[in-house]
Amino acid sequence: MKTAGYYLKEHWRGIVGYFGAAAIILIVGLLYEVRMEAMSYAVFLSVIWLILWGSANFVRYVRRSREREEMLKNISFLRPGAQNADTLAEEQYQKMLSVLWDQKMEKESDAAIARQESVDYYSLWAHQIKTPLAAMRLLLQEEGQEHGSDSFLKEMDKELFRTEQYVEMVMTYVRIGDISKDLVLQWYSLDKLIKQALRKYSRLFILQKLKLNYQESDRIVLTDEKWLSFILEQLLSNALKYTKEGEISIRVSEGKEHELTLMIQDTGIGIYAEDLPRVFERGFTGYTGREHKKSTGIGLYLCKQVADKLGHSIWIESEPGVGTTVFLGLGRVPVQAE
Repeated sequence: MKTAGYYLKEHWRGIVGYFGAAAIILIVGLLYEVRMEAMSYAVFLSVIWLILWGSANFVRYVRRSREREEMLKNISFLRPGAQNADTLAEEQYQKMLSVLWDQKMEKESDAAIARQESVDYYSLWAHQIKTPLAAMRLLLQEEGQEHGSDSFLKEMDKELFRTEQYVEMVMTYVRIGDISKDLVLQWYSLDKLIKQALRKYSRLFILQKLKLNYQESDRIVLTDEKWLSFILEQLLSNALKYTKEGEISIRVSEGKEHELTLMIQDTGIGIYAEDLPRVFERGFTGYTGREHKKSTGIGLYLCKQVADKLGHSIWIESEPGVGTTVFLGLGRVPVQAE
């Protein structure tokens, strides 16, 4: 019915013109006293012709409409002009669309080249900056062996470690658009991934004198090892960054339908309720970040982006002055893992 309405709306002028011409012929025939039988027969034949022509034209109109709808579904991949133009207007519209398509493809190509140049530059920068960072690490170790591990060296060690993490974050941010090409989904031991992240941050636990409360879960999870490790490391980094004293707890729970949820809880400064809905936005730091000058507004954004690509979910509960709990939904446990 909708298509028929559009058809009548587009062709009403032709229909009105036809009936106008028929009325003129009928009036002329009456004026010249043409036999009524002949006039009736002519009108009857013209109506039959109108019905046949209109039906054939409507069927063709519906077919062309469906072809255009199918083209619309594949508009990102199909170049305009693939459909033959029946009128001058259609041909002109197709030419305009072709010009816009060429401009779009040119801009996309320029953007892809610019992005690749950016990735290449930051990749080179990351590899180059690792050399002085490694040299600084060796110098700190030598200084610690010669003069002992004083508070100054501990603080330097902590800040150097954070600098190394920021370098890795830069590379993750640059590669986040092409993460789908780098995913390798397999079943992994969740305890193994957690322990890898904990070993990496063990130095900060010791330097900050924070207690770790972690109990092994003996579960496996379908994920990508590298990217889930990035999420775990980032969440641990945040917990350590905003927790001056107390403990960090890591727990794994299983829901009614075997849904695994990983919880990382700290006793840090917490997040205000009005900031919680926006913590995963790019560049958002909130009251806590502005007050303590530590937040970049990128870490949780990257965690959310990576979690979505992996098919995991992530959400946060927090109370200022009490602490923060980050929940990471990891999907269902397979039967053989129970």
